[in-house]
Amino acid sequence: MHLFFDLDGTLTDPREGIVNCFEYALSRLGIAIDPDIRLESYIGPPMRDALRELCGDDQVESAVEIYRERFATVGLYENRVYDGIRECLESLAGEADSIHVVTSKPTLYSERIVEHFELRRYFGAIYGSHLDGRLSDKTELLAHVLEREGVSPAQAVMIGDRKFDMLGAVNHGIRALGVLWGYGTKQELLAAGADAICEHPREIYAQIF
Repeated sequence: MHLFFDLDGTLTDPREGIVNCFEYALSRLGIAIDPDIRLESYIGPPMRDALRELCGDDQVESAVEIYRERFATVGLYENRVYDGIRECLESLAGEADSIHVVTSKPTLYSERIVEHFELRRYFGAIYGSHLDGRLSDKTELLAHVLEREGVSPAQAVMIGDRKFDMLGAVNHGIRALGVLWGYGTKQELLAAGADAICEHPREIYAQIF
């Protein structure tokens, strides 16, 4: 079985860094948002989509540039590996045919995060988006991964915390495994087509093997 892990909200909790970078970009652009808006709710979808909703079409590219000023040097390290993830990956490493990271975050940053938190040895490849936004859609990215790895969808599992992970998997006939320690709700994941739900990383192994 070939396992595809989302990064943000699945392997690591990026809340502090992402929220701080959103606030930095909005502040620099002089944009005030409703105080009831929870910026952590934007963790998961492609960053341009999130910033477009927060800033509007006319300022989205400026927002991306300012966001990355902080994220590339500080924000990506304001992060932590979820409890139980290392043990989960250790158990899967001896059974899976391959394990890859498949994330909408740019590959450049994803590789640095995985290396920094000493998770690199568990993964065959880190698949992310391009800085210009290409491959940020999960359906498009998974098509790329399946082709590059030569994997049959029937032999793959996508593991993630948001509807985007589930929808991308469903669109390719990949088994979709939703996790609840990230930023999506059980209702969101099931509505998007999750085949099963895990409440703790220790449950992933049993759901797959």
